[in-house]
Amino acid sequence: MKTSSAAKQVSRTTARNCVLINQLATPGLGSIMAGRRLAGTLQLLLALAGFGLLMGWFVRTTIGSYQQLVHGTEQKSAGWLGEAGVLIFAAAWFWALITSFQILGSARPDEPLEVPPRLDQRNR
Repeated sequence: MKTSSAAKQVSRTTARNCVLINQLATPGLGSIMAGRRLAGTLQLLLALAGFGLLMGWFVRTTIGSYQQLVHGTEQKSAGWLGEAGVLIFAAAWFWALITSFQILGSARPDEPLEVPPRLDQRNR
């Protein structure tokens, strides 16, 4: 059982990959991969909440447009859903950015590749 809550130290290559996932794919997922489980889980939950609100705004707007087209009735605007979703997702992304800098800063250098020994030309 792990007695310390400190994050594991990852190599530079792994840190780079975690940062790319954090910033370009899913905020929080790269943090979890780098061993920062609590921060990563909270970032991921925040990003999912923002995405859910944004999708709720999209569905509600689409239904409202359909009703206006077919029935001629207008639905109340749900712009606050979209705005809240974008703000919450942006907060998760910026938090993941800060964690990404911490991951890169604490990464250990990559181990050098082992090169096979040079063969002596006289033995050929």
